[in-house]
Amino acid sequence: MQLTHYNSKFKNQTFPIILVCDNVTNAPNIGSLFRICDAFGVEKLILCGENINIGRKVAKTSRATEKVVNFDICKSAYSVVQELKMNGYQLISLEITDTSKSIQTFTFSNKKPIALIIGDENFGISNDILSDSEIIVHIDMFGQNSSMNVVQATNIALYELTKQLM
Repeated sequence: MQLTHYNSKFKNQTFPIILVCDNVTNAPNIGSLFRICDAFGVEKLILCGENINIGRKVAKTSRATEKVVNFDICKSAYSVVQELKMNGYQLISLEITDTSKSIQTFTFSNKKPIALIIGDENFGISNDILSDSEIIVHIDMFGQNSSMNVVQATNIALYELTKQLM
């Protein structure tokens, strides 16, 4: 028999992870990020950028998780990242760079809470934030494309992170 969210045996758990979104503005993507933050027990979602609102399109995709996920909306991702850094969070950016490490082989530390930073659908994470990141991880890809949808990449990253932190 297929289980539903009413009769599944999953244990509620919150992980010391804050997801910081650097100019992720597409409403369906934001709605999906709410859903995965709920699914993976993310402590908080911080949406950063101009003109971000939680409207009908976000709510449709989030399936009401915007009502249960702890979140903030801020103008500057860089300011948020600086504050998290001062508060002892490890800054981990999800981006493909010439120094990034494969998330599939990287061992995450559970010694400090984690700020996982994801970037704009078209331009990625700003260089200022990448420069301040303690680690930059990427997802190994085996086709011709060098990027994937921000939500799909975040799903993979949160799966790997929470698997290691359990």
